Amino acid sequence: MAKILVLNGSSRENGNTEQLTDIMLKGVSCTRINLRDFLIQPIVDKRHDPAGFTKVDDDYEQIIELVRQHDVLVFATPIYWYGMSGQMKQFIDRWSQSLRDTRFSFKEEMKKKKGFVVICGGDDPYIKGLPLIQQFQYIFQFIGLEYIGYVIGEGNAPGDVLRDNRAISQANYWNTFFRSL
Repeated sequence: MAKILVLNGSSRENGNTEQLTDIMLKGVSCTRINLRDFLIQPIVDKRHDPAGFTKVDDDYEQIIELVRQHDVLVFATPIYWYGMSGQMKQFIDRWSQSLRDTRFSFKEEMKKKKGFVVICGGDDPYIKGLPLIQQFQYIFQFIGLEYIGYVIGEGNAPGDVLRDNRAISQANYWNTFFRSL
């Protein structure tokens, strides 16, 4: 049985992205974390510094350990200004640090995992959200994470996504897939 980790990048509790993810993973055993509940400091880029990155006193290590322990990663984020949330971006930016971490081979470990994306937005997300899906595909491709799919939902105010029949249908379709892992 695959171990699934949901990385929720929403700043709002029980927002549309979280509600859609809940439908998609109903009855599926998984670990869920809200990035908003963790302190993730901005990256100071030292990719090319011979000494590497300076240790940062925040919660990133705790999250990356969870990532390392799971087989499937679900990246769930609202569409904020046509991109991923700040919490999600901050987390992914820190991967540069993990790539230089000599305690493990981050890229090799990520190649053994699968990645999925859930996004919700209020301004024509089925079209305007596609560049964000593509951004995740490029991130996954770079890191070696196998891209398995996505769900887009339309919603602005809390609960709007529950009226998006297309999103609910897609979430239910993917629920069957996740139950089979």
